[in-house]
Amino acid sequence: MPTWGLIAEMTVGTGDRKHVEAYVLTHVEGSRDEALAELEGRARRFTPEHPRNPKRRRLFRNGDGFVLVIDGSWQSYSARFTVAELLEDSAAPPPKREPEPQPQPEPADAVPPGIPPMPSDPPTRYADGVPVKPAWLGRSDLP
Repeated sequence: MPTWGLIAEMTVGTGDRKHVEAYVLTHVEGSRDEALAELEGRARRFTPEHPRNPKRRRLFRNGDGFVLVIDGSWQSYSARFTVAELLEDSAAPPPKREPEPQPQPEPADAVPPGIPPMPSDPPTRYADGVPVKPAWLGRSDLP
């Protein structure tokens, strides 16, 4: 599925220092229509720092997003909201790799190679259940 960037370009500063800056609001995975729906919600809820006392607020829709124009007492301010497909990101996290198949654990009763099998006849036990002869006694594979 494609990843879409929701981008806001807005007027910042006042007077002669007024300029436009761009920000990536978030990323949306899915269809372009889903990204546009998310962007519209953000554009409708957006409250900019300027103007301090807005007189009029207008939200326009264009092909790739929305334009918000807010008229202040002396000047108007604008914010452009655009949806764009993410093609490359130099700081993107590495893709998740599929987990490698893990070897299945051997059953608990499996005997590792080189170890003689346990005797099949049950060991004789004391009254408390402890074997008379330990299972390790007489094994040649132990030091």
